[in-house]
Amino acid sequence: MNTSDERRTVEHKGCKLAVRDRGSGPPVLLIQGVGVHGDGWTPQTDALAARFRCITFDNRGMGASAPANGPISVEQMADDALAVLNACTDEPAHVVGHSLGGLVALRFALEHRARVRSLTLMCTFASGRAAAPLTLRMMWLGLRSRVGTRRMRRRGFLRIVMPDAVLAREDATALAERLKPLFGHDLADTPPVVGAQLAAMRKYSAADRLGELAGLPALVLSGAHDPISPPKVSEALTAGIPGARHVPFADASHGVPIQHAARVNELLLEHFEGRAERPPASGQ
Repeated sequence: MNTSDERRTVEHKGCKLAVRDRGSGPPVLLIQGVGVHGDGWTPQTDALAARFRCITFDNRGMGASAPANGPISVEQMADDALAVLNACTDEPAHVVGHSLGGLVALRFALEHRARVRSLTLMCTFASGRAAAPLTLRMMWLGLRSRVGTRRMRRRGFLRIVMPDAVLAREDATALAERLKPLFGHDLADTPPVVGAQLAAMRKYSAADRLGELAGLPALVLSGAHDPISPPKVSEALTAGIPGARHVPFADASHGVPIQHAARVNELLLEHFEGRAERPPASGQ
């Protein structure tokens, strides 16, 4: 088993991007979402690094890549991702994104198709305006994660990433402590860059260009209880990408790659190795 695990810095457009390059084999570029550092992919890289070269990084303005020292936009984030991949390898990569990271991955695939072997989108949306629709539930959860004591804010945040059924049988304090290393901060805190990331997300849409991804193996994963990327949003994203495969998780919220890491990793391996069953062509 290859145990290579290198941390490096990639300077790009005024920002020193913190990069982790782990494992060996065909490259996998993993892109995180709002307020999460690159090590949030640890449940995946722990499983994949024996067979794939896993490249993760802290987005501009997040973790060890702070301060941003430049604009925050989906276009810039995709440009940063390309700089990271170019610094690590000339080979095309399996590109994986979660939430805002999925929107960045869409932009990356549309603009740099030759650098992409396959695309995986988790809890993602084709347009930032479709994310976190202003339902009473979403407004309540957003408020709970930002207002109150630290304990209350942690519990509010947990209700966004985990379904109520899971939280009913978990000790919320212990769970928040276990998740802290994955998010890169205490769940009671909101990293300063989050506001800029959310604004960037709202401004970008790839909805009108999804058809350009025809022929690219695409996998969409979603959670039935996700308030940020509700089922209808994930279904619309899948329908827009010709030949995309959709795997919904009935008992999950926005934290699918954390809650269901083992199954997600199985699906990723199938997808990367071309072993997954493809959906029938239109009309079949």
